[in-house]
Amino acid sequence: MGKVRDYTTVTGAYWAFTLTDGALRMLVLLWLHELGRSPLEIASLFLLYEFFGVVTNAVGGWLGARFGLRATLLSGLSLQVVSFALLAWQAATLSVPVVLAAQGLSGIAKDLTKMSSKSYVKLVVPAGDAGGLMKWVAWLTGSKNTLKGLGFFLGGGLLASLGFESTCLSLAAALAVAFVVSALLLPPAAGRSGAKVELGHVVSKDPRVNWLSAARLFLFGSRDIWFVLALPVFLASVLELSHAQVGGALALWVIGYGLVQASVPKLVRRERWGDARGVGLTTALLLVPLAGMAAALGAGWSAGPTLAVGLGAYGLLFAVDSALHSYLIVAYAEAEKVSLNVGFYYSANAAGRLVGTLLSGLLFQLAGQGLAGLMTCVAGSAAFVAVSAALCVPLRSSERRAAAAT
Repeated sequence: MGKVRDYTTVTGAYWAFTLTDGALRMLVLLWLHELGRSPLEIASLFLLYEFFGVVTNAVGGWLGARFGLRATLLSGLSLQVVSFALLAWQAATLSVPVVLAAQGLSGIAKDLTKMSSKSYVKLVVPAGDAGGLMKWVAWLTGSKNTLKGLGFFLGGGLLASLGFESTCLSLAAALAVAFVVSALLLPPAAGRSGAKVELGHVVSKDPRVNWLSAARLFLFGSRDIWFVLALPVFLASVLELSHAQVGGALALWVIGYGLVQASVPKLVRRERWGDARGVGLTTALLLVPLAGMAAALGAGWSAGPTLAVGLGAYGLLFAVDSALHSYLIVAYAEAEKVSLNVGFYYSANAAGRLVGTLLSGLLFQLAGQGLAGLMTCVAGSAAFVAVSAALCVPLRSSERRAAAAT
């Protein structure tokens, strides 16, 4: 019962963090757009968030192995509270240095919290229970993204109703409650490695972890090239949707995406799809909706319906692919090094988001924004998808070698 209680506590804290983090992303993006910032400027202000994610996942995995996952989780929650407080304090002016500092803190907070939560799954599921592992990983990942979608909606809605400062203070208070509950219920030693862990152990020695991490980098880079900035700015500036409508549209997409992720164990058979071959195939299939959207928009079809259909198909495939990815990294990870392996993997994930965020603003602006900018970003996304799928070929070879060695 103790392990289940710990997992429930961690999951609840992760849910609270994800809801407020989704709200923060939409809140800052729409507020900066309203203040007249260019797409490249907005993307640049998110770069520190993604950069610290790269560093934090790697170092955070080492910290979790050395000091326990409770310490890393509580650190993540507290840093996010500070980030919200900083934004509320400077709400009237919201200068570039303030946004950069707040986003840097938020990036550290997010990845400390995510690494801690994902690593806990390995500690709860009995060794050898691959089906149970896939179910719990899919549930945690899917529920997280569903709440992230609700956070997008919450951010847009609260900005319209409460204003920027009051929204930041309200979300900070909610996270403070999650911090107190987690501090009271979680044991300090969970996830701590019994062996001495050096900082150099951050880099994985398992080829499967390395190839999967490389594929993850390009997979999430492909998503963020067009989704993180080009799409919401296009919806607001070209289709002239309100803040609440943009937040609501992206929220519905992410909520549906999360529901599909949580349902992956029921939608696909682990024995057939839960390996490098399954991940490679689902990654390659992402080219279909991307090519379809590019062709339809290029042919002059109405942007609204085209994006709605394309986003639905893309979201379904991406949800399955991402859930299989998340299952594999936890399955590959050794119990004694789970936070190290998971941290290294999500460091690559954050690197992909960093590159994707930068390219989203850069390509969208250089292509003239509007429809041309969005189509350029979709083309960039397709190129990253192709690379991610190709990296699953050496991953499959590494799987075979690992299986032969056992």
